[in-house]
Amino acid sequence: MTVERFELAPGYEISRLLRGGWQLAGGHGPVDAARAVDDMFAFVDAGVTVFDCADIYTGVEELIGEFRRRLLRERGAAALAALKVHTKFVPDWDDLATCDAAYVRAIVERSLTRLGAERLDLVQFHWWNYAVPRHAEIACVLADLAREGKIDQVGATNFDTPHAQAMFDAGVKLASMQVQYSLLDARPETALAGLCARTGMKLLCYGTLAGGFLSKAWLGKPEPSDLSHNRSLVKYKLVIDDFGGWDLFQELLAACQTTGDKHGVSLACVAGRWTLDRPHVAGIIVGARYAAHLADNLGMFGFALDAQDRARIDAVLASRKGPLGDTYTLERDKEGRHGRIMKYNLNKP
Repeated sequence: MTVERFELAPGYEISRLLRGGWQLAGGHGPVDAARAVDDMFAFVDAGVTVFDCADIYTGVEELIGEFRRRLLRERGAAALAALKVHTKFVPDWDDLATCDAAYVRAIVERSLTRLGAERLDLVQFHWWNYAVPRHAEIACVLADLAREGKIDQVGATNFDTPHAQAMFDAGVKLASMQVQYSLLDARPETALAGLCARTGMKLLCYGTLAGGFLSKAWLGKPEPSDLSHNRSLVKYKLVIDDFGGWDLFQELLAACQTTGDKHGVSLACVAGRWTLDRPHVAGIIVGARYAAHLADNLGMFGFALDAQDRARIDAVLASRKGPLGDTYTLERDKEGRHGRIMKYNLNKP
């Protein structure tokens, strides 16, 4: 299968499937670092030329940095230039009031060192607490670093529409917004899609497969009672609850399975294709420790959903209850169901 490409910004092209790095962080269980780096070649060879990571994903920038060195050594400068690494800038909750240009620069320089790069391809900015109203100011610092050549593109992640608009109003043109977007969570359609239409900002989507819930592995299975062994599943089970509960989720899985059987692809491919086809979506991020599911993921580029497929899926989506509100609003309630599972202080310059 040929992985589709997308021009995220003038002269800045990405693969529409991005290899997510969250599962490689130490908090998700043991990681075979040598295998993880070896498998990165499989993604690049398949046409997945964008890796997504973050400054707060423990050890992940370093793993990708090791891969970059091997890629240069084994395949040359042209192969390295074709790879793009999207990282993040996530100041700690406790540092938001005192975060300044020196703080931002220190973390950006640290990411450059970890990745072994002279310039960061895309930095996606996150701000935990709107009650500390400095996010537009700090976004301008990232824009200054871009003008210096330290960063190619500035993006953001998990901002709601008014606060994203504030960054545009401050003169920061965001190339992208990374958001949770899937068959189970359509909150970007509430208002953020309108900002995309007005500004040209594109969406990079995570959670598209809901941590593996949107797969045949869960079709016909009883509702799990304990997912404490897997942080990702804990997170996305909350989304399923908001969506309408386990029974409605099973109806959605069945509709996707029927669609996948028709096209000879997996249920997960149907879920990925649905999100890729939404307005303003540039690409989807699929998390993976290794390349075990890569061949299946590529199947989403080998078919198209037709009107009958969409009607089948829409019939289930018509009964969904949520999640409600703007992007990431539920997660910003630190005492709420979604917010309580977050970790807020993982970054130190």
